[in-house]
Amino acid sequence: MINRGEKRPTAILVDDEPNLCALLKRQLTASWPELIIAAEAHNAADALSMIDALQPEIAFLDIRMPGMSGLELATRVGTACHVVFVTAYDQYAVQAFENAAVDYLLKPVSEERLRTTVARLQGRLCQSPPDLSPLIAQLTEQIRPKKQYLQWLQVSQHNDIELVPVDEVDYFQASDKYTLVVNRKSERVIRTSLKELEDELDPERFWRIHRNAIVRVAAIARVTRDFGGLTLQLHNHEKTLSVGRSYTHLFRQM
Repeated sequence: MINRGEKRPTAILVDDEPNLCALLKRQLTASWPELIIAAEAHNAADALSMIDALQPEIAFLDIRMPGMSGLELATRVGTACHVVFVTAYDQYAVQAFENAAVDYLLKPVSEERLRTTVARLQGRLCQSPPDLSPLIAQLTEQIRPKKQYLQWLQVSQHNDIELVPVDEVDYFQASDKYTLVVNRKSERVIRTSLKELEDELDPERFWRIHRNAIVRVAAIARVTRDFGGLTLQLHNHEKTLSVGRSYTHLFRQM
């Protein structure tokens, strides 16, 4: 309880979904009656203006918002107030917040978790807000959605389109205006350039070994070094592939 005459803490809620903002307000009112919700903002630009004008002690920031995200907003806020992130990320991604000792609320917000956050905030209000910039840079990297790499190739066969799993491809090789898609059973032709393929393929599974070739790493049976450089022998293939000088570093530990 706050003694009569003691200044009540203030907070601002920032979420692009008004209904979720209103729900969090009701939950906070129940869990922390002394807290004054000074304002609600539904985008980062309005939130910055409100924080500057109202100078709240706490900002509850939704992570995923159109335009400027909650993490970017926190960087702009700096040490103006204590920050609590509100996120819909799953428990695995939230581990990043736990490791960084940053307060967060996972949507949908549970009463028990909210009480824990309230208790932490009450203990920190007498302290200056920390600079979260280094932690936010780390968090941004950790919770960034992983890139979805190419899983299937669309190969035209007369009037049909065949779907070929990339796991079945042993190597890709540039040929005139086309790219050969080669496995132990067949060669197919696609119009996608090696550069486009390189950007879409998982770099841990597919290596560019020459300006005209990309190989699936698991398809490599043997690497031979001679005076001409490196040569690859693939499983179930008689043909060998040359490794360009710019790519020999890939095989230093093999």
